[in-house]
Amino acid sequence: MAYFEVKHIEIKGISAAVPLNKVSNRSFDPNDKASNDRLIDAIGIEERRVASSNTCASDLCVSAANRLLDKLKWNKSDIDVVFFVSQSPDYILPGSSTQIASRMGLSKSCLAFDVNQGCAGYVYGLSLISAFMSSTKLKRGLLLVGDTITQYISSDDKALLPIFSDAGTATAIEFNESASAMRFNSTIYGEDYESIIVKNGGAKQIKKSDNDFESGLTQNKLQLEMKGMEVFAFSIAKVAPHVNELIEHSGENKASIDYFVFHQANKLILQSITEKLQIDAEKVPSSLKLFGNTSGATIPLTLVTELKKQELLPDAKMLLCGFGVGLSIASVLLNFKGIVCPDLIEIP
Repeated sequence: MAYFEVKHIEIKGISAAVPLNKVSNRSFDPNDKASNDRLIDAIGIEERRVASSNTCASDLCVSAANRLLDKLKWNKSDIDVVFFVSQSPDYILPGSSTQIASRMGLSKSCLAFDVNQGCAGYVYGLSLISAFMSSTKLKRGLLLVGDTITQYISSDDKALLPIFSDAGTATAIEFNESASAMRFNSTIYGEDYESIIVKNGGAKQIKKSDNDFESGLTQNKLQLEMKGMEVFAFSIAKVAPHVNELIEHSGENKASIDYFVFHQANKLILQSITEKLQIDAEKVPSSLKLFGNTSGATIPLTLVTELKKQELLPDAKMLLCGFGVGLSIASVLLNFKGIVCPDLIEIP
């Protein structure tokens, strides 16, 4: 267990943007309605949001960030640091964060960082920007987390197609000496990195062409591969003990936590984790039905779509937990108070 606290930092706002384009799993197999119904019942995903070929995660995150800054009435010149967490950046290099800062019109003195993380990316990113701002006493920052992961999925991959969606999110962070501590826990299982992988495109396996299929596979090596049963077993076996460790180390109890917001992997995984933790299902919001698995964006997207009341998130004690690609798990226990939450943005 890697347990640590970050003090003097609070979340001031959270926003999310998704593509306007909806794809229904009810038409996944046009010739077999019964099969579609069984699929939806198993994974809990009825609709997905799929970005156009010229829309990147950065575009979705910038839209979410601009809306959030407008609602908070923050001046862009006051943003001191930006963290962009994604596994679908605009380019292999340069990183996307400096371009995002420029596109948004942020100050040239704004610090900008790219973080390569997926399913656990929101909590990892929150720990990084919070610890950085706490130690430097920088006043305001933006955590941008998003993926257009559907661009990495083969149109012939019937296992992954009905699961994944695209989204971008923005979280406004502020330094405050009186803010209550955020308590983090993180765990890695790097020996299982090939469980969720895009094999080519990096320095390990640079390819000039994506026409690199192996016999019997539905995807080329520039597309996402996932060993579904291994990921399922990892999620069922490792996430609940990880969450219990954080709760116990923090001196809290499950009854005192108002909401548990997990990475939205699929319905069966969410149900199994909820049962293992012996928590009330009403405390576990899910955005799976209408948005699917949006990689690192699932936690903030769920907050925006499932918990928002008018334009605020409820004042509550929250436990957020992301898990998956890496393989990795990251969780945080924190208090929400007065968090601005604009309506969901839909991008054509």
